[in-house]
Amino acid sequence: MELVDRIIKAYDIRGLVDSELTPDFAFAAGIAFASFLGMKKEPGTVVIGEDMRPSSPELATAFADGLLSQSFDVIRIGLAATDQLYFASGSKNLPGAMFTASHNPAEYNGIKLCLSGARPIGQDSGLGWIRESIRNGAPMALRNSGKATELSMLNDYVDFLFSLFPSDAFAKEFNKRFLSIAIDAGNGMAGHTAPAVMAKINANVFPLYFELDGTFPNHEANPIEAKNLVDLQKLVRTKEADIGLAFDGDADRCFLVDENGDLVSPSALTALIAERELQKSPGAPIIYNLICSRVVPEIVSASGGVPMRSRVGHSYIKKMMAENNAVFGGEHSGHFYFKDFWCADSGMLAALRAIAALFDQQKPLSQLLMNFNKYALSGEINTKVADQKTAIQLIKSHFTSADGSRDESVNFDELDGLTVSTQRWSFNVRPSNTEPLLRLNVEAITHEEMLRMQDLVLRLIRSG
Repeated sequence: MELVDRIIKAYDIRGLVDSELTPDFAFAAGIAFASFLGMKKEPGTVVIGEDMRPSSPELATAFADGLLSQSFDVIRIGLAATDQLYFASGSKNLPGAMFTASHNPAEYNGIKLCLSGARPIGQDSGLGWIRESIRNGAPMALRNSGKATELSMLNDYVDFLFSLFPSDAFAKEFNKRFLSIAIDAGNGMAGHTAPAVMAKINANVFPLYFELDGTFPNHEANPIEAKNLVDLQKLVRTKEADIGLAFDGDADRCFLVDENGDLVSPSALTALIAERELQKSPGAPIIYNLICSRVVPEIVSASGGVPMRSRVGHSYIKKMMAENNAVFGGEHSGHFYFKDFWCADSGMLAALRAIAALFDQQKPLSQLLMNFNKYALSGEINTKVADQKTAIQLIKSHFTSADGSRDESVNFDELDGLTVSTQRWSFNVRPSNTEPLLRLNVEAITHEEMLRMQDLVLRLIRSG
């Protein structure tokens, strides 16, 4: 029971291969997922994709067997990026399961689940139910009366991505700009999807670590860590590329490097895409999570859109997008969500939006983003703490006077953890869902003020 609680997370299932996430567990999860889908009156066919980790085929097969035993059909799409699985779920209007541990080290694997139309399943929208079903003993296997088929959807996925742009957006048949693009796939699934996508772009591509290898021999497939971007930055500078793209293991996240080899803030990319989306959909809502730079709501408002702030996490953003008919959503963690992609996240689609902007505006990437880098950002800083709630309360108390009041210039917000803000600076500190960590993000109008607030809040966290 402790094992089940440990590996079923807030947004997906994830655990150590062999000792936690085993074929037996995957089989039980497949049965439980079938029961959940039946309760939700979902279609009786599930699309299943898998990443390049050595354990993925066996786990996906065991999960499929669980579904088949409950008279569900399965469509195996084979090697896929997570957004390719979302495409399969969305285009076929079927529930889906993706076997991946995303950016986690090689010894991990996991399962991302969705309802038909790529609708998310999180702790409050199905994972909790599935956890209890497994804990209580999933229904017995019936008989293998379901049907399993295999279907490659890579070409359909690529064609769909390009259908979301004007026919001349990437200048393949037009005498426009020619780009140089450096791409670090991190031995992950972008090594599967990027060649097919980039073949349609008027560009010279410099590939790095495209070999599919779930042992990650070169670096972790986690581009939010600066150390994992060093090779891409060097490649951009050496080849004088116009843009660099770094994908995580399952390629649902994308980070950019500009022509100088400097990391592009995901908030700046969020603002760029939002501005361009609002040119097509004036007045539309745009979702951003609360650790994005304040430049995002500023740009959205200046572009005539409606900025809407969300908690961190894909299930919250996707839900808000659907409820408010938003055209786009961005997270500072490198996830980008699109209404015309079933409100799902796609690292490749975000990359194509940035590349299209380079073709359109004929400027270096750093110049395109200049107006979106007004503030100094700390990036996410993780600190181990014994008691997350006590540490957050200590921080709150620091900015509250003895009588319980606070300076009118200081605002508190507890949408997700604790956000404290003034006109000059703001910070958010929130607990990790899976580890004994507090995650800190600080922003200020100057670099010096950002460092001052960062040091202050870190001292408070560590003093607890």
